[in-house]
Amino acid sequence: MGFDGVEPADALSGTYGIPVRLDPAEHDPRSGTAALCAAGPVVPVLLPGGVSAWLVTHHQAGRAVLADSRFVKDIGAWRACRSGEVPRSWPPTPLLTVANMTTATAGDHTRLRAPPARAFTVRRVERLGPRVEESAGELLDGLAAVRPGEPVELRARYTHPLPIRVVCELFGVPGDRRDRLRSLCGALFGAPSDPPGAHAAHRELRTALAGLLAEKRDRPGDDLTSALVAPDPHPLSGTELVDTLLLMLVAGHETTVNLLVNAVHALLTHPGRLALVRSGQVAWSAVVEETLRWDPPVPHFPFRHALCDLDVAGRTVRAGDPVMLTYTAFGRDPRQHGPGAGRFDIARAPTRHLTFGHGIHHCLGAPLARLEAAVALPALFVRFPDLCPHDPERPPVRRPSLVFNGFGELPVRLAPGS
Repeated sequence: MGFDGVEPADALSGTYGIPVRLDPAEHDPRSGTAALCAAGPVVPVLLPGGVSAWLVTHHQAGRAVLADSRFVKDIGAWRACRSGEVPRSWPPTPLLTVANMTTATAGDHTRLRAPPARAFTVRRVERLGPRVEESAGELLDGLAAVRPGEPVELRARYTHPLPIRVVCELFGVPGDRRDRLRSLCGALFGAPSDPPGAHAAHRELRTALAGLLAEKRDRPGDDLTSALVAPDPHPLSGTELVDTLLLMLVAGHETTVNLLVNAVHALLTHPGRLALVRSGQVAWSAVVEETLRWDPPVPHFPFRHALCDLDVAGRTVRAGDPVMLTYTAFGRDPRQHGPGAGRFDIARAPTRHLTFGHGIHHCLGAPLARLEAAVALPALFVRFPDLCPHDPERPPVRRPSLVFNGFGELPVRLAPGS
């Protein structure tokens, strides 16, 4: 018998046992998380393309893997990759092969993380606050011109353009290039059925970012890109700089888009919770943290690879096995978040979630994401107090993705029709 939203693979066994088929093109990434958690802290899965892996589902087991240096990002440690068993269609996104901190291990991770960590300061993020407010206000002004009762696609008109404006401001991207950058990001995370399109967008985006780095090296400004190319006793290579900037673009854009759209949808479909935050009984920061826990922007993140045989919460993970962390399941683990972990509840007692990672793998962009959400969400609901789903009987559809969790569209009405 299969789990809700995930199906058992028909005839695959061996190292991993009989795995669960996990295909985001067919299922909501949140589907079956309760069943997966109940199945155990480490579950064998079969991913698109016939790739077998371990899926870590419990919070404590995930935290342990994140903190264990015997799990590495180096794709060369993946036994099936070395042997040629992995099909050419993998990885499902070109971002998993770049040379930045998300794919690096041990000393390389520290080396690659250091320059963006020095550049991505609390002060730099705090200085963006007024710009986030200004951009949100401009976008909301545009929405205010919509006739009462007319449907609005909120993702396209608000939750998507706001983060790209902010990240372009952060990187010092000239205004005449921002639309193209936004278009390339959209293509990069397009339909899983169009891998050539994603790879073409990846190549063009890398070229654009290499040009931006060269410009900032010649004419530095007060932006993060200039800080990355500033003289450094341990400079990154040209490829590493491009890949680092690409990572920060993705982390500062696509994940924040999903955080915002998921939060708006959660509030609109839980009017009692929305009333609590509107009345001031619950802070907007609680909405942000509960959304991060309950409906995280990144559902699963591949891969870490075992350097040796390891015991993970009672399962033997062999040397060379790939391990994927599922942040959606971590956030709904009742052992960490209580028996009501599956409910969206902004009034719950706060518990620590893993959505931004843990230890040396904690996300550098977490303060910026929280800042944007803390500005964008109240601004939207204050400006449009009658905001509601356009058609409650037709819920929006999730974008199929192994790595990102969000809606392709979010149709709403800003005010009742006349």
